[in-house]
Amino acid sequence: MPTHSFTELIRQRAFMRMWLARLFGTTANQMLMVAVGWQMYELTGSAWDLGLVGLYQFVPALLLTLVAGHVADRLHRGRIVAACFVAQASVALILVAATQGWGAASGWASRELLLGVSVMLGVARAFQMPAQQALTPMLVPPPMLPRAMAFSSAGMQAAVISGPALGGVIFVAGASAVYATCAFLFAIGCGLIAVLRYDHVPPPREPVSLRTLLAGAEFVWRRKALLGAVSLDLFAVLLGGATALLPMFAKDILQVGPWGLGLLRAAPAAGALLMSVLLTRWPLDRRVGRIMLMAVGVYGVCMLVFGLSTSFVLSLVALAVSGGADMVSVVVRQTLMQIETPNDMRGRVSAVNSVFIGASNQLGEFESGATAALLGPVGSVVAGGVGTLLVAVLWLKGFPELADRDRMTDASALR
Repeated sequence: MPTHSFTELIRQRAFMRMWLARLFGTTANQMLMVAVGWQMYELTGSAWDLGLVGLYQFVPALLLTLVAGHVADRLHRGRIVAACFVAQASVALILVAATQGWGAASGWASRELLLGVSVMLGVARAFQMPAQQALTPMLVPPPMLPRAMAFSSAGMQAAVISGPALGGVIFVAGASAVYATCAFLFAIGCGLIAVLRYDHVPPPREPVSLRTLLAGAEFVWRRKALLGAVSLDLFAVLLGGATALLPMFAKDILQVGPWGLGLLRAAPAAGALLMSVLLTRWPLDRRVGRIMLMAVGVYGVCMLVFGLSTSFVLSLVALAVSGGADMVSVVVRQTLMQIETPNDMRGRVSAVNSVFIGASNQLGEFESGATAALLGPVGSVVAGGVGTLLVAVLWLKGFPELADRDRMTDASALR
């Protein structure tokens, strides 16, 4: 692969505009999730309800996957992302009204409202993620794609760090202040992405059928290394994720309050940010499959440490290292997916990938909440860490195409 410098990458104006839009949008989304999670736990004190917040976001993404991917392959992807930002800003304004009150609507935040807006957020992200993921390969030359994916991940993780931390600080002034800030940030992101210009060539018109809708899933299924990479990430985060339980750890185990919750939410992103910066400077070149499997094993060990820790500092370190390990998996998976997928199918393939991401994140939050209701938060996280280690071992044997994958750009390995 030709060497392309970081300077060349940031000269791609359309790419940088999209990068900034994602930065603002992801920051707002992370702040929103911190506020909704903390407010739900304050209202109900229930681990089950924390899990339901994730489930209510995942179900719309699952149901709308095929439609969202098809739309991303037909329409202008930048405008789809802008519309999704508008929808999420509207959710934030609804929550402002519910928590602070305008006129007679003062103070009507409830469990049902928080679950309802979770569904709205799930619908918006169902359409946003495929269009957003499919945009990057259209904005940079193909040889730059591994660096672009790592740099995009760096920006996203910077937002994941700043969002929870900023949300935790602003929460001191009340939930409504957090939601108002989110609406403002979504508006900025929308403005940036709305003026994005790229060569959008409408695909040839063909009747919508079950075959065209399922084309992305079929594409992933036939390429075993890609299927192994996507499913490995799914099960690792599904079993090992602890995001939904962080309010319980912050309040009941580590006793650090909202500010500590913000730092706990930001810690995995801090490790991921550092790793993504390193991968931007030194992209993975050889043995990418084995490295991905080892990274998942490290992630599982970190979850074991976090689950058993009663030290706030040790918990932060464990979460930070887990974020760095997860970032290796993310960059390998996303780069393989974008390199191997033709442009006219990227929306549908990205939609399939989005379902896997949503399952590992939102459905993983539900799994964590449900398991914690039975085993307690510590038992839930420890069991998840053990499960993640088992998944890494099973995938080493079950997907030799992934384990033996050497280079990112070895197209023959996916056929």
